[in-house]
Amino acid sequence: MSADQGRASGVGSAEAAAATSDDARDGLTAGRLLNDRFAPMQGGLFADVTKADVGDGVARLQDQGYRILSWADPWFPDPALAPGVRKVLQDSVDAPGTAHYTLPIGGLALREAVAQKCLRTNGLELDPRRHVLITPGSDSGLYFAMAAVLDAGDEVLVPDPSYPSNAVNCRLLGAVPVLVPMAASDGWQLDVEAMRAAITPRTRMVVLTHPNNPTGTVLRRDRLEALRDLIVEHDLVLVCDQAFEDFIYDDVEMVTPASLPGLWERTLTVFSLSKGHGLSGMRVGYVVGPDTMMDALYGSAVNVVGATNTIAQAAAVAALSDTADLDARWADFEARRHDVQRILGEVPGVRVERPESGFLSWIEVRDLGTGDEVAAHLLRDAQTSVNSGAPYGPSGEGHLRLVHGCYRDPAQMAQALEAVAASLTRLAAQKGVS
Repeated sequence: MSADQGRASGVGSAEAAAATSDDARDGLTAGRLLNDRFAPMQGGLFADVTKADVGDGVARLQDQGYRILSWADPWFPDPALAPGVRKVLQDSVDAPGTAHYTLPIGGLALREAVAQKCLRTNGLELDPRRHVLITPGSDSGLYFAMAAVLDAGDEVLVPDPSYPSNAVNCRLLGAVPVLVPMAASDGWQLDVEAMRAAITPRTRMVVLTHPNNPTGTVLRRDRLEALRDLIVEHDLVLVCDQAFEDFIYDDVEMVTPASLPGLWERTLTVFSLSKGHGLSGMRVGYVVGPDTMMDALYGSAVNVVGATNTIAQAAAVAALSDTADLDARWADFEARRHDVQRILGEVPGVRVERPESGFLSWIEVRDLGTGDEVAAHLLRDAQTSVNSGAPYGPSGEGHLRLVHGCYRDPAQMAQALEAVAASLTRLAAQKGVS
């Protein structure tokens, strides 16, 4: 009996298993038992995966002594907890409720802290009992928000380039991502007319990463207002991921789309405590939106995201009240973006624009090769991991995303940038680029 026959008949499984290798058996299982949305996903077990947050590639590189400038985790791998947050974590170990669940929608203390922060920072007046959902990280919140709206075959407008999960989540949910290019010549701003042209009767949603990951662009009010008009006109839903909202530079206005008249009632906004507050390991995010949509998320939270870690929620409450820590991080990352432009901007064939937000640098290297080629060169030649621009969409080709927020010591980060610059200079010489 063949392995196929054994699985098809439900008998003879031991014989079938013995007749094939482990790899072949695993491959057969993936091909036959997973649905056609998940089966194409690769985690690095059978093929090389270069995306930093897939599989265990970053961990293996770190173990081998490589520099990791591809992990959007502030001050990684160095200590990042604010003193007040550290104290709360230590005290929480002995608290009576530590070993127990909070509500699947999140503890009320954290939902109240979120409501206060959103009023102060985002111009949103929220009822913490009706408008706020705590999630174990913003990635799960993003997936949950999209899953609550999308049906199979729905189309989703996704600016390009943007966070890869915006498109991947669509595919995992059976929806169709429709990538709408943004242009460097337009400052990587939304092309609302191109979005209008991309709308079909199947269009259901727009997904934004704002500020943008990977470009660091902050979307301007006039573009967001034009997008608002388009969304209302076509009765669409907006899901907006604001993970990088905490650090905005050059006095650029940061507008939360849900605060615009007409958008609140059709928007789910996803937030993170990982990027600004350095709580990546705590895994705390939150989703806010109108109660007409949040009621369904409240009702299904236990099935989809469960209850966020109890101690992590206590840390999040402390972090949201510590604006001094945010100010210190802002000053650090604001200076580092200048370092990137100064150090890498002198390399032949490399173009660097200072980001308007966060701690990510979006670097054009197309004169030196594709993003994949240049990232691979840096891995070999400089023992440094950066992100190829390719996973961020077709408009990311010829670019690298470099996380300049790594390492707590700015001097260590500068040394890493010098190593990258030296390696790219060698590559430029090899290619005759001057």
